[in-house]
Amino acid sequence: MNQHFKDIILKATGASELYEIETIQNLWSGYGKIIRIGLEGSQYESVVIKHVKLPDNSKHPRGWNTNLSHERKVKSYQVETAWYEFWNQQCDDDCRTPHVLALEHLNDEVLMVMEDLDASGFSGRLSSVSWKHMQACLKWLANFHATFMNQAPVKLWEVGTYWHLDTRPDELKIMDNEQLKQAAPAIDKLLRQGEFQTLVHGDAKLANFCFSEDGRQVAAVDFQYIGGGCGMKDVAYFVGSCLYEEDCEVMEKQILDYYFQELKLAIHHKHPSINFEKLEKEWRELYPVAWTDFHRFLKGWSPDHWKINSYSERLAREVVQSIHLK
Repeated sequence: MNQHFKDIILKATGASELYEIETIQNLWSGYGKIIRIGLEGSQYESVVIKHVKLPDNSKHPRGWNTNLSHERKVKSYQVETAWYEFWNQQCDDDCRTPHVLALEHLNDEVLMVMEDLDASGFSGRLSSVSWKHMQACLKWLANFHATFMNQAPVKLWEVGTYWHLDTRPDELKIMDNEQLKQAAPAIDKLLRQGEFQTLVHGDAKLANFCFSEDGRQVAAVDFQYIGGGCGMKDVAYFVGSCLYEEDCEVMEKQILDYYFQELKLAIHHKHPSINFEKLEKEWRELYPVAWTDFHRFLKGWSPDHWKINSYSERLAREVVQSIHLK
């Protein structure tokens, strides 16, 4: 990290000295690091730094190394910076996110200085979940979607999620499921043309949720793919990130009932003029469509991925069949 960025951190935190505690994560395809920085002489004991430095040549772990892939990543960091600068302050304690202390651009580098969520009581990271943990994440998603209901995604992705069809032509092209490939534009259209649109996190997997000690509250991170869309895209993707296929099927009603219970409370509080019954009906019908949209991406991106299972295949067949019947 260059001296200019160190000076930015010191100024933003009022610290006299800083030191690196640990590298939390190397960013996908070598685009930088997330680092925990310790501070001396500051009200903050530590902060988290997301330092993006765009490489000349990226090495993608699955072989996707194209100009389009690079451009998508570059835009994702521009979007995340815009999120923290213009949108993040709308989030309250029911959809907690890290507070941002400074943002800085310099040539091909970006520095984000953020609150250390571990120090704020959200130190839990989980690889498997109980129903209590799922409830916390579903409540976060419901409140997040309610907060941004009907807001245009200015400076963000027009359509959120990293698997959105328009940004993934390479994966679509090599799919061997012709019926699903042909139905892909119609699936995308169904999700985009719903009456009720919000902001979607775009990468709402279990790994991007930070849990409180008792597991009943969460904060979320990683807003590179936030943009407009149907909230079911986040819910379907979250469920697929933490449950195996049997549980996805068995718990489907329980999951959706709880999400819509929390969404109803949040909508009535934040947007009382919205017809919630109409919203719930539309989004419940779009849940399998959202699931199929991600399934379409996986079939092209990584055909042997563990998330491709009989539950996903069944939902996709039913969605494709319903499209052909229209």
